[in-house]
Amino acid sequence: MFDNLTERLGGVLNKLRGQGRLTEDNIKETMREIRMALLEADVALPVVREFVEQVKEKALGEEVMKSLTPGQVLIKIVNDELVRVMGDANEQLNLAAQPPAVILMAGLQGSGKTTSVAKLARWLKQSQKKSVMVVSCDIYRPAAIDQLKTLAGEVEAEFFPSTTLQKPLAIAKAALDQARKQFVDVLIVDTAGRLHVDEALMDEIRELHAGIKPVETLFVVDSMTGQDAANTAKAFDDALPLTGVILTKTDGDARGGAALSIRQITGKPIKFLGVGEKTTALEPFYPDRMASRILGMGDVLSLVEEVQGKVDQAKAEKLANKLHKGQGFDLEDFRDQMEQMSNMGGLNSLMDKLPGMGNIPDHVKNQVNDKEIVRSIAIINSMTPQERRFPNLIKGSRKRRIALGSGTQVQEVNKMLKQYAQMQKMMKKMKGKGMAKMMRGLKSKLGPGGGMPPGGMPPGGGLPF
Repeated sequence: MFDNLTERLGGVLNKLRGQGRLTEDNIKETMREIRMALLEADVALPVVREFVEQVKEKALGEEVMKSLTPGQVLIKIVNDELVRVMGDANEQLNLAAQPPAVILMAGLQGSGKTTSVAKLARWLKQSQKKSVMVVSCDIYRPAAIDQLKTLAGEVEAEFFPSTTLQKPLAIAKAALDQARKQFVDVLIVDTAGRLHVDEALMDEIRELHAGIKPVETLFVVDSMTGQDAANTAKAFDDALPLTGVILTKTDGDARGGAALSIRQITGKPIKFLGVGEKTTALEPFYPDRMASRILGMGDVLSLVEEVQGKVDQAKAEKLANKLHKGQGFDLEDFRDQMEQMSNMGGLNSLMDKLPGMGNIPDHVKNQVNDKEIVRSIAIINSMTPQERRFPNLIKGSRKRRIALGSGTQVQEVNKMLKQYAQMQKMMKKMKGKGMAKMMRGLKSKLGPGGGMPPGGMPPGGGLPF
C-alpha cells in the first residue's frame, strides 16, 4: 500500500534534505510536486487542496525559514499533516457496554464484509481476550451464511445459525438473545451488501440498526476503489450513524487514496486495515505509523507487535536452545521459520514496515516473493523425516521424487536447498560469540546508509533472516 506515493514523496523530500535554506520558490515547487503525488494516489481533490495549503502555510512560517535544517523541518510538517488528515491517533472499538457489545457490519457487495467479520472475531479473541458470536443477516446470498459458518469454525468463534427464509431483524434479535444467555462478550452482525441508492435495502439496515442498537457500526470498504471509497462511506453515513471504517484489500492497493481521503470527507475514523486474505490479516489503523510508512521511514512499532503476537515463542526458544547446544539447523527448522514468517503476513508485509525499503529498487523488491515461501514449505513437506533431518541425503532420484510430490521442478528443489544452505551457514555463526562477529561482518557488507548489500538480494533470492 502507498508504494507509488512513497516513491514520489520520497523523491521530492530527498531533494529538500540537503537544502541549506528554503525559499518561496523551492517551497512552491515542492508543493506542486506533493500535490501531483497526492492526485496520482487518487486522493480526493478537496483533501489535496487543504493538505497543500496547510503544509505551505506552515512551511513559510518563521520556524522553517530560520531553522538550521529547513529541509528536515519541512519533512516533519508533511509527516504531521499526513497524521492529521488520517485522524491523529488510533481509535479503538468502543466495547464499553453491557455484554454483549453489538458490532454491525455494513458495506457494498464484494467489499469483503464476511471475511472482515471473521478477521475481527479472531482479533477480538486473540488481542482483547473476548468471547465472540457471529451471525449472518444476509438472506439474499445463500452462500453468505455457509461462508460465515466455515470462517467462524476457522477462527473458533460461536456461530449463530440463520436461513434465507427469515427476516434480518428477527435473525439479529434471536442471535442477541442467545448471546445474552451464553454470556458472550461481543456479537458481530454481518449484513447483505447494498448500495446507498437502494432505498428498500437502506430502510432494512436502518430498521436493523434501530432494533439491535449496536455500539459500533462499521463500514467495510474496498481500498482499491480509491476516493470513491470515501464518497460511498459518506453516503452511507448520511443514512446510518457509522462509528468507523474497515479498509479492505490494502495489500493490493499501491495508491492509498482511500486511506488519505476517508477521515477528511466522512469525519469517521479508519479503525482497521485488511492486509491480506487470511483471517489473521487485520491490523488496527494507526495514523502516525501509516504516515511514517508513507514517508519511507517504516513502522517498527507494528513490526514488534506482530512479532510478539504472531511468532510462536515456544518454537523460537526451542530453536535458540538447539543452536546454543551446537545441534544442527535442519530443514524442519527452516520450514518452521518460513511458516512463522507466513503467519506474520509474509515477506511483503514485513518489508512494508522496515525503514528505508522505499529506497530499494523495484527489481530487487520483486525478488521477494511470498509464493516462493509457500513453494519452499511444500517442497520440505514432500520429504521424508529422515531427509529433513539429514539434507545431505538428498541426491538426484530423491530430488526428482520431492519435485514430483510438491508439484515443482528439480531446479526449484535445488534453489530451496541453496537458500537453506545459506541460512544454515548463518545459524552456525549465531552460536555463542559468533553472533557479534556475524553482525560486524554483515555491517561491513551493507551498502551506504545501512541498506541492502550493493548487489541487492543474496544469491538465490533468499533473505538473511
